[in-house]
Amino acid sequence: MALKTRVWGAGKLLILATALVGTYLLFAAVAMWIAVRAREVPVPDLTGRTVQEASDLLAERGLALRVDDNRRLHPTVPAGLIGQQDPAAGTVARSQRTVRAWISLGPRSARVPTLTGETERMARTRLQQDGLVISDVAEVRTSDFPPDVVIAQSPPPGSTGSEVALLVNRGERSASYVMPDLIGVDGDRAADLLRRRGFRVTVVGDLPYPGVPAGIVIRQTPAGGFQIAPGEPISLEVSR
Repeated sequence: MALKTRVWGAGKLLILATALVGTYLLFAAVAMWIAVRAREVPVPDLTGRTVQEASDLLAERGLALRVDDNRRLHPTVPAGLIGQQDPAAGTVARSQRTVRAWISLGPRSARVPTLTGETERMARTRLQQDGLVISDVAEVRTSDFPPDVVIAQSPPPGSTGSEVALLVNRGERSASYVMPDLIGVDGDRAADLLRRRGFRVTVVGDLPYPGVPAGIVIRQTPAGGFQIAPGEPISLEVSR
């Protein structure tokens, strides 16, 4: 009986010890997980900041800055400021991690070619090939230059820069008229007036029209009220 009691007591002690060890391991794992998570911070965006600003911002989050010796071109960040970083902004990193940064050389700078006299399409192609961008396109309408041709640029040819503004001639806006209603008007007189305005007028009339004197317009193409430009054909049918 005494032996049985001692075995039972030893079993309880073993179970208790196993439970204590399991509880300890569980709490240790949870504590380690919390400690690791507590040291993880989001990486801030360093783009456009000075080295000192970036260093201070990282230090607040327990991170360190390492500036790469090689500088890189950047289309929008001015030279001397941070243009790229690794890891990227928003990435979750452990405290004490180093963030690598590259200083911007600014946008690519090239000599501006001569674009005046070129078509707008050709000017765009040349600028793209040279790594330059068009900052603005202004338009004029004049008969002094061919349409869709660059007549001015800024900056001038030979300048160093990254952006170019163009002035493009769109050509004269063609005049337009509203076709008058000529029904009941003398056909020859109407045709003469229209021809003086540059229209091509054809007068036709083979059949008599009862009650209407000869030579009066009874049909017209296009009809009155339509928009029409000089040089377009007009057909007038008159009575005979």
